[in-house]
Formats: sequence, C-alpha cells, structure tokens
Amino acid sequence: MRNLFGTDGIRGTANVEPMTSEMALKLGRAVAHLFKNRDGRHKIVIGKDTRLSGYMLETALTSGICSMGVDVLLVGPMPTPAISMLTKSLRADAGVVISASHNPYQDNGIKFFSRDGLKLPDHQEAEIERLIFDGETDRIRPTAHEIGKAYKIEDARGRYVEFVKASLPKGFDFSGLKVVVDCAHGAAYQVSPMVFEELGAQVIRLGVSPNGTNINAGCGSLHPELMQQAVREHGAHLGLAHDGDADRVLFADEHGSLVDGDQVMAACALALKDAGRLAKNTLVTTVMSNLGLEIAMRKAGIAVERTQVGDRYVLERMLEGGFNFGGEQSGHIIFLDHNLTGDGLLTALQVTHFMLHQGKPLSELAACMTALPQVLIGGRVAQRVELDDIPEVVRAKAAIQKKLGNDGRLLVRYSGTEPLVRVMLEGLDQGQIEALAQEMLDTILKHVGTAGG
Repeated sequence: MRNLFGTDGIRGTANVEPMTSEMALKLGRAVAHLFKNRDGRHKIVIGKDTRLSGYMLETALTSGICSMGVDVLLVGPMPTPAISMLTKSLRADAGVVISASHNPYQDNGIKFFSRDGLKLPDHQEAEIERLIFDGETDRIRPTAHEIGKAYKIEDARGRYVEFVKASLPKGFDFSGLKVVVDCAHGAAYQVSPMVFEELGAQVIRLGVSPNGTNINAGCGSLHPELMQQAVREHGAHLGLAHDGDADRVLFADEHGSLVDGDQVMAACALALKDAGRLAKNTLVTTVMSNLGLEIAMRKAGIAVERTQVGDRYVLERMLEGGFNFGGEQSGHIIFLDHNLTGDGLLTALQVTHFMLHQGKPLSELAACMTALPQVLIGGRVAQRVELDDIPEVVRAKAAIQKKLGNDGRLLVRYSGTEPLVRVMLEGLDQGQIEALAQEMLDTILKHVGTAGG
C-alpha cells in the first residue's frame, strides 16, 4: 500500500502534507539517490506549471537533489510532455514535473520521468517511498565539490517547439487557418500559441496571462465553453483547450461544438489506419471510454484494448503489445511514434494535420463515432474501503448491470488523485442512467462515509 503516490504522481493542497517543502526536499533526495546509478556527473530536469506554490516546491526539490550530489536543470513553466522530451534530449538521469494538472491553483503535485522519458512504474514509486520513510538517504551527505549545482536551461522552450513541429510532414503548414487556443493560464501559455503561429495559423489566444492563482479558473479543458464561444464569435476553423500542464487537449469544431477525447481517438485511429500507420490496427484506451468508440472501431476493423484509468497504463499496454496509438476520453492522447506521454500540443497538431490533409472540417471527422448516453458523477469520501468487500455495494452493482443488459456499462472506481469515488454509467436512456448513477453513488457513500460527514 503506497502512502504518497496516486495514479499520476503525488498530489494535494500546497503547503499541507504531502505537498510541503519538507516532503519535496525528501523526494528530491530519494529520486537523486534512486537514479544515481551510473558513472560520471548526474543531472535531473525540473519543470513546472504556473502555480504560485511552484516556486516553493521547485526550490525544495532542487535543494534535495543537489544535496545528494546531483545537478539540476531548471526549465521553468513547460508542459508535462516537454519534460519527458527534454529529459531524453538533455541526457538527464530523470525528469520532474511540478503540477497538479487540472486541479485548482491551491493544489500542486509532483511526478517523475525516467531517463527514457517514461513515467515511473509502480515499483519505482514504491522504492521512492521506501527511501523516504526508511530514512536510508539520511546518512548520505556529499561535501565540497561533490554537492550538486542548479542551472537554468535557456533554450528549453525552443527545443520543445521544434520537437512538436517535427511531428508534421516536412513543409506542411497551417496557412489560412484560424484557431482559438486556450492555455488555461497554465504551462502551455507560451509554446502552444507560438507553434500554431509559426506554422502560419491566425491564433486567437485565451488563458495566456498566468498570475499564479488563475490556472484552470473558468478556462481551459475544464471549462471549454469559453473556447467554444470564441470559435463562434471569431468564425474560427477549430478551437483547442489545454489543461494546466498541457498533457491533454479538448477541441471545438467549426460550429463551436465540443469534440472530446473519444471522438479525437476515433478520427485519428481511422486516419492512421488509412495511412497504413496504425500498428496492428489497434487502439488502446481505458475503461472510461464510451462504448460508442468501441462500436465505431469494430466497424472499421480496428481492435480496441482497454486498461485501467491513467495514461501511463495506456502507455504500458502500448509498449507491451507493440501498439503506437492510444489515449483517454479526457484528452490524454499518445502518438507513440512521436512522444512517450500524453501531449496536448502534439495532439492538436496531428488533428489539425489530419483535418487539412483530408480536406474535411473537424465536425465531419468527429462524426465517425456516435457516443452512447453517458453520465459520470462523484462524491468525496471519508475513507477508501474496498468496494467489493461491501455486500450492499456488490448487490447494487449487479442489479444495475442487469437493468442495463448488453446495451450499457457500469464502472465504479476511486480517483487516483483525490479523495473521490466516481460512478460512470452508459446506456440507451439518459434519464435512466442518471437515476441509476445517483442510486449507485448514494449506496456507496452510505457505507464508506462522506468527507467531513
């Protein structure tokens, strides 16, 4: 049982355990020790989003890493996928991202990449926890010239910009295109509009004035209605909205209608298959993706493999099975031929390329699948009790699935990043699934308790 790590690193309220300076320093020491396993000087990349607390945690992490005799390469506010890429590009031993993604500004988080640009597997996260709580690194104290240094990497942004542009065919540009880009006042506020403008598009910028406290506030992928309205007002060809760390993206078509991650995956999978570039004609996604995606892919001769929630689990299955495309309904999309993690900007470039290459508006590409009615609700819990150990919950789940039959799905799970339980239902009747979802949630909360109640 891990005490710190969830499905996407460590997350919580900034300056409250575990998101404290003290814990960040310990994490820095533990990670430096874990990856100090080759000859020569060692270095770790640190990037962050735009939260006020990022300065505090960045300083503490840097201190911990340097105290173990490892250098730190500081790249400032950059998207999470940029840190994956930069860790490899700079030949670093590891990468660190300070971000709480879509959470409000008062939260923050820390997640790690290996030297290969991959998110750490469970066993390495468990080893970091062991090093912290066992105190194994307490006695390791390099001195004199062996103490690490910290450096600012001035060309980090340019490296990432050129990296994502290289995912497009040589000479391909976006001339004549009008695009709304909402960066959620987060990590992509500089690079995402810059890339589209360098490729020749006219960009309407939203969410590009971070002040430390406005990240995700009424904008970005959490509130895409702002981007949708801007598409309609400006007559744009499409709109895109990132989350705080820009590892995902949602779209609006030319009418301002929302295009979610399932529709993006369906359209891209078909485009890749038509180009002969969809490995093993397979799409990898999670249990949260709509059943309509599976139906559309089946008709097109594309297999669908599902994993547990979390883009790192999607990636693990892709690497295991030799697949090159996958993602999540939330907009984490992985083009493995180009990057090793969900990359909102790279995904936006690929979708725009497919749209222009096929000469079709985004609405037409998104129409390749029809989503079944779906409802997702959640409640804050006082404790995480194994749901399959509660007989009343097990009986309620069985009864609801029986009512849905073969035309629907029920999924119940705890959030990996917050004290929440989530209930997802799909079926043919919106009213029915909303009522059943609330019935299921009420049953769960009755037996595990609500936070504060």
